[in-house]
Amino acid sequence: GNQLAPAGPNWMDPPISYAVSAQLESLEIYRGIAPVSVAQESIGGAIDARTRHGEFTGSSEFQLAGRVTGSAQSVNNGYQLDADIYASNYQHRFKLAAMAQAGEDAEFPGGEILPSEYERQRYDVGYGYRTGDHTLQLNYGYNDTGETGTPALPMDIDYFEGDLYDVTYRFDRDGELDIVASVYGSNLDHGMTNFHLRQAPGPANWRQNIATSDNLGFNLHTTQFDQQGSWTFGFDGFLAEHDSNIDNPRNPSFFVVNFNAAEREVLGVFLERDHDFDERWRGEFGVRYNRVTTDAGQVDSTPAMMMPPAQALRDAFNSADREQRDHNIDLVARGWYRASEHTRWYAGIAQKHRSPSYQERYLWLPLEATAGLADGQLYIGDIRLQPEVSHLVEFGLDYGGDRLTVSPRLYYSAVDDYIQGTPLDSVHPATMMVRGMNNMNGTARPDPLQFTNVDAELYGFDMDWAWRFSENWSLSGIVNYVRGKRRDIGDDLYRIAPPNATVRLNYAADRWQASLENVIYARQDQVSATNREQETAGYGIVNLNGSWQVTPRLQLAAGVSNLFDKAYANHLGGYNRAGNPDIQPGERLPGYGTNLFARVMYRF
Repeated sequence: GNQLAPAGPNWMDPPISYAVSAQLESLEIYRGIAPVSVAQESIGGAIDARTRHGEFTGSSEFQLAGRVTGSAQSVNNGYQLDADIYASNYQHRFKLAAMAQAGEDAEFPGGEILPSEYERQRYDVGYGYRTGDHTLQLNYGYNDTGETGTPALPMDIDYFEGDLYDVTYRFDRDGELDIVASVYGSNLDHGMTNFHLRQAPGPANWRQNIATSDNLGFNLHTTQFDQQGSWTFGFDGFLAEHDSNIDNPRNPSFFVVNFNAAEREVLGVFLERDHDFDERWRGEFGVRYNRVTTDAGQVDSTPAMMMPPAQALRDAFNSADREQRDHNIDLVARGWYRASEHTRWYAGIAQKHRSPSYQERYLWLPLEATAGLADGQLYIGDIRLQPEVSHLVEFGLDYGGDRLTVSPRLYYSAVDDYIQGTPLDSVHPATMMVRGMNNMNGTARPDPLQFTNVDAELYGFDMDWAWRFSENWSLSGIVNYVRGKRRDIGDDLYRIAPPNATVRLNYAADRWQASLENVIYARQDQVSATNREQETAGYGIVNLNGSWQVTPRLQLAAGVSNLFDKAYANHLGGYNRAGNPDIQPGERLPGYGTNLFARVMYRF
């Protein structure tokens, strides 16, 4: 229910990384069109991770419960230890939790991925109070990420440190009225360098980036139930402010004010109706309005004091009207028709928006701070970018029988003002600056790209299925196909996954289960020429895993990923930016080799 804006301008800490896996109560993925109540900006679906807080009991006596988990893997000698403990009675619940994880450089068929070591600790406390229909929950978490390699980016993580907190009130009168109100936020500090984990460049090219992110959000959702469904009304807000400054510890006179007080504020209000027309027809209808305001302070840098093209970029940025305001209206209509006891047809139509990120608008100097594109290319932003607008339709079928379940979906999305990098002309100051730097340093960096609004379309098919052909044996799988193209020119969209499928053979008994899985990806040769995207070969890997419920409290699990040590590269993976004798600069990073893993989990 909470949002988080990463501290890293290159998303070294994506939002989902702050959800501790061993403490998850649920992880819900909204496929295709997401309801307007789920997220402020859900142009491409939504993911909602919920953390366990413990359960209230039925007596005044406190009861102790918890879970301890330990896991290890061979591909990087990694481990993870988790413990969460709860003390609860009918009115109070307390939580203490801690997590520690670390790993060395990962192996692949042909060598090591340098640097890819990591370490992190996380500590959480929580308190909940219940009286009648009212519940109040307070949570605090502290994240401490240490030295962690990110070879697809120009720097590695030195640290992430920060606080995460939220206060949530809930009034729940079962079947009548549900009110949820929350205030949440985070304060995150981040440091990264290009010299402490990877092979350091010459002293003149040492770089250190210190970045911060301060987030504050709130939401209020009210659901009123009636005989035919429910009305949900709410409003929410989220404000994030980012600072990012680059320096050289070997040269105190060098600096780059990368982002200065870059703000992004979203204030939204929505109304949603879930309605049962009769026993066969059900509909969901929603409308959301978001006002998105972005702004940034003035910038400067040593290059802007020495190079006329960089000075022109700085002066144009500082003299521009940097405050931008978007007014976005999202519309959703979805319907289900129950044709039989086992079959339900589905159709949906939606208009969804996404306003530009602060990187896309306020990256004023050609750099790689691109919210995780990790493609080794230089980009600049555009203050005047317009929001993306997706017009989406989808159709599907849900069939659930005694032995077979299948849920195919077809979809088409026409996106106006789609944001992606496009080439600049040769006289643009950013192009002149990069070419000048190449001449000075003897490098061959390609011309920079600028985030630009283009017209695009995405269409495809996906399906999940399962077939139980005996009491213990079953087959299941997922199929995905998506095609992305520019509508304004004859080119493919950037970073589109190739067709892929997963097939799993499962065996389940009373106290143990095992599965054999084959993950298959096709070749991706429909790539973006505009973005100089590299093709990737198809591949298939085999995974094997199993678990044994030794007692009601103790579970053991083990398995092997990439059983046959297959060499492959994920098309959505980044390109190598670190010195490595096993991987060339600019080569797409490989997938991990054979990985043996084991886990022990004990509940009490």
